[in-house]
Amino acid sequence: MPALAIVVVFILFPFANTLALSATDATLLKPGQFVGADNFVRLWHDDRFRTAMTNSLLYVVCVVPVMVAAPLVLAALVNGTTRILGFLRTAYYLPVVMSSVIVGLIWTNLLDSRGLVNQVLDWLGVISEPVPFLSGRWLTLLSAMVVTIWTGLGYYMVIYLAALANIDPALYDAASVDGAGPIRQFLHVTVPGVRTTSALIGLFSSVSAFRVFGEVYILTGGTGGVGGQNITITMLIQQEGTGLQAETGYAGAISVVMFVVLGLLLAGQLRFQRRGGSR
Repeated sequence: MPALAIVVVFILFPFANTLALSATDATLLKPGQFVGADNFVRLWHDDRFRTAMTNSLLYVVCVVPVMVAAPLVLAALVNGTTRILGFLRTAYYLPVVMSSVIVGLIWTNLLDSRGLVNQVLDWLGVISEPVPFLSGRWLTLLSAMVVTIWTGLGYYMVIYLAALANIDPALYDAASVDGAGPIRQFLHVTVPGVRTTSALIGLFSSVSAFRVFGEVYILTGGTGGVGGQNITITMLIQQEGTGLQAETGYAGAISVVMFVVLGLLLAGQLRFQRRGGSR
C-alpha cells in the first residue's frame, strides 16, 4: 500500500492532472475553462512547437545509435582486472556523477568563442575566426549532442560491462581456435552476446535523448539558442508552463503530445527489436 500510494500521488495523479489541464485555457493565476482540442489545434500552427519537435527527434536519431554502439566498444576495451583498466573505467564513469549544470558550464567554457577549443584550432591554423559552437543553428545542437554522449558513455559502459561478464569465455576460446582475431571475436561473439542489453540501452537512451533539457539549456543560456532555434520539447514545456505569464493548459497539451510521440518511438523500437530477434 505505501508503494501504491507513492505511485498514485507522484505519477498517476500528475499524469491525470496534465491530461485535464491540456483541455483547458488554464494559466498560473486562473484555473481556466474547458476548451476541448483548441490547445492541440494551436500546437499544429505553432512554429516554436514544430522547431522543438524537430530538434528533439533529431536528438534521438543522432544520439541513440552512438549511445548503443560507442559504450559497447568502450566496455570491450576496458574489460579486465588490471589496475590501468580499473583507472580508465573510473575516469570514463566520472562524468556520470557530475551534475548537468557542472557539465554544461565546463563545455560552455570549452566551446565559447574565446574558449579552449577555438584557441587550439586557431593555434593550429585550422580556422581564421572563432567557430560558433554556441550560436550557430546546427552547431549548437551538435555541441549539445556531444555533451550528452560524453556524459552518458560511462553509464552505459557499466551496463555493458555487466553484460560482458555473462558471456561464456569458452565462446572466445572457440573463436580463437577457429582463427578469429579480436575484431571478428567482437563482431561475432561480443555483439550477439549483448543483444538484449543493447536493446535495453536503446530504449533508455531514446527516452533520455527525447527528454533532453539540461545540456541545451546551459549551452544556450536558457534561451534555446538564437531566436529559439535550438529549443527542445522539454524546454518549450518549461517556458510555457512557468513564470507569471505561464499557460499551464497549453504546456499540458505539449506534455501530452510529448508522451504520445515518446510512446510511439518506444513501440516502434520494440517492434523492430522483436523482428530482429525472430530472425
